[in-house]
Amino acid sequence: MEIKNFKELRKRVALGRKKTAAVACAHDEHTLESVLKAHEEDLLNYYLIGHKDEIMKKAKALGFETCEEWIIDCRTDEECAQIAVHLVNEKKVDFIQKGLMQTSTLLKAVVNKETGIGKGVTMSHVALLDIPGYHKIMGVTDGGMILYPDLEKKKSIVRNAVEIFRKAGYEKPKVAAMCAVEVVNPKMPETVDAQVLKEISESGGFGECCVEGPISMDIAVNKEAAQIKKYDSQVAGDVDIIIVPDIDTGNVMVKALLEFAGAKMAGLVIGAKAPIALNSRSASFEEKYYSLMACSLMAG
Repeated sequence: MEIKNFKELRKRVALGRKKTAAVACAHDEHTLESVLKAHEEDLLNYYLIGHKDEIMKKAKALGFETCEEWIIDCRTDEECAQIAVHLVNEKKVDFIQKGLMQTSTLLKAVVNKETGIGKGVTMSHVALLDIPGYHKIMGVTDGGMILYPDLEKKKSIVRNAVEIFRKAGYEKPKVAAMCAVEVVNPKMPETVDAQVLKEISESGGFGECCVEGPISMDIAVNKEAAQIKKYDSQVAGDVDIIIVPDIDTGNVMVKALLEFAGAKMAGLVIGAKAPIALNSRSASFEEKYYSLMACSLMAG
């Protein structure tokens, strides 16, 4: 059954095997609150990696009890990242949650050729959005990791996002290679890439999914707009995943939906041996909580 919103995401996680998270730089209130709340609800186990005294003090202030054997004392961000990655390699955890640290510090440990958890494929960020004005969850990628993807990276971005939606119960995810226009224009390279992605999809190169492009935002989410513009596609008005042409487009789009449309977000990186809950250091408790749920769904 397709997961339509974050409440259904949480219910799906509750039905599965309880996963374990490695929380890198866990000495952060919102991160701690999300992890300890999920643990209290019997949804998650954890290792808290960071400043032990600070972790215990903040957890107590939030009203949670912590088990000292699940806290690993670390002084530096680099060490926290390395230990989190090591726990994945040792199969002691199912995924990583980023706490109060720079994203680059964590990713440096993740992609380390000798000790990291890379699989030799492109990793990408997917923002899962629960939007009040839309009838199901929507994925937007990549607005958080790959700056200006070329065609080869866009192929990986599609595969990664489709994998998430298949785990969420979507048998044939509908993907929009979003552009400003609906026709191929050689002066707009993203439209050329979009057409190629569509052709790959039609030939079965992405497995069971439907990639449409070039396609504009209004057509992707509004069937009436598609009818007016005479754009005939099963993706029109019912898109699951939006592939943006660059990080700027994705980042602005997601933040606009959060700020102006009341959307809720879960953010994760896939393509490594384990999912990574990768949120801004300023992200809310709610965003980090649902990112944990998304990683739990993907892990294993």
